[in-house]
Amino acid sequence: MPETITRLDAQPINSPARRIVIKIRCISSAYGLTAKSNAHLTQLLPIDSVPPLPRMNYKDTLNLPQTGFPMKAGLVEREPERLRRWYEEDIYGQLRARHAQAKETFVLHDGPPFANGDVHIGTALNKTLKDIILKFQNMRGKNVPYVPGWDCHGLPIEFKVVQEMRKAGREDASPAEIRRECEAYARKYIDHQRTQFKRLGVFGDWDNPYLTIDKKYEAEELRLFADVVEKGFVYRGKKPVYWSIPCRTALAEAEVEYADHVSQSVFVKFPVAGEENTHLLVWTTTPWTLPANLAVAYHSRFTYAKAKVNGEVYLVESTLLPKVAETCGWENFEQIKMLQGDAVGALEYRHPFIDKTARLFEGDNFVDNTTGTGFVHIAPGHGMDDYHLGSANDLPIYCPVDDDGKFCHTADLPAAEQMPAAL
Repeated sequence: MPETITRLDAQPINSPARRIVIKIRCISSAYGLTAKSNAHLTQLLPIDSVPPLPRMNYKDTLNLPQTGFPMKAGLVEREPERLRRWYEEDIYGQLRARHAQAKETFVLHDGPPFANGDVHIGTALNKTLKDIILKFQNMRGKNVPYVPGWDCHGLPIEFKVVQEMRKAGREDASPAEIRRECEAYARKYIDHQRTQFKRLGVFGDWDNPYLTIDKKYEAEELRLFADVVEKGFVYRGKKPVYWSIPCRTALAEAEVEYADHVSQSVFVKFPVAGEENTHLLVWTTTPWTLPANLAVAYHSRFTYAKAKVNGEVYLVESTLLPKVAETCGWENFEQIKMLQGDAVGALEYRHPFIDKTARLFEGDNFVDNTTGTGFVHIAPGHGMDDYHLGSANDLPIYCPVDDDGKFCHTADLPAAEQMPAAL
């Protein structure tokens, strides 16, 4: 009998004989039979006459819920059909009628997209997220009106229209013609985007959107602006803005995209008033703003060193002195004195190339000692840090640059020392 068991165990794992033995042993183990009984059972069973076990379909053993939904989504076919039914049955209108008398109203003011092209991924995401919020509030039983809108004014539309007119050879169009073309262009893409938003399944009063180009909307804007003026909230002033030289117009910060750029930097000597051969050393990456310099900023908690080099004295933030000396090639320099921030703030300086004297001002919120010299030249007409410091200290917002990005002729320098008119 042991020989029979050994012979069967030696057969391949998937053989019928091996499967029968395994099954018998499982049964006998469940009933507490001994190894001797197992051997006897194995001997009595005619292995070749036993049919193979039927293949088990494991899906039939799972206890899953039954559903009428198809296993395949088929979105390409089903979505258009579903949307068609929504709009044919006016589901949005039914929701509005059902919840019109609800105790609570939820209003989402739609920040409108520009009507200057097809819907892109950002616009689609924006509208879809809003639609999720609105549908959720609808499901909570609230009165949820949604009036979509479009911004029909501004540089994006004008820029596209002017591009198309130039391609068509219409470079001499009058402002009135450009405005008419802009209106037609905007209305064209309002229809395009409305169709695309509806295709995304966004609910709203699509037949009655608000458009910034409508006369009623423009009139209401003027009324609201008049109210703001009457309350004294409007004043005329100057501040630095992003400027498009080709379009000759201001740009919003969100419209500006930066590319990697390596700027030339320069160390500039600002002579200290009343001290012979002594200079504030200023490092800047925007030397073209030097004609508009009206001040120098320092840090009130920094310590500044006076370094003597080849008979001249330079004032530099003390921890930056070794790096500045290396950059400027000062092989032999002598540190002769240390100044605290309050002493530095009492100094005045002369402009490097314009005959005028100016002061130093505290700029602790933007002056650092990681790069540069611990001084920052201030041109309030260029850059927001400069503007804020200039405004706080009653400096003029001065920018001698015209709309074409060219230096203006000013009284600061003799005409012969300024940019030629041809440039």
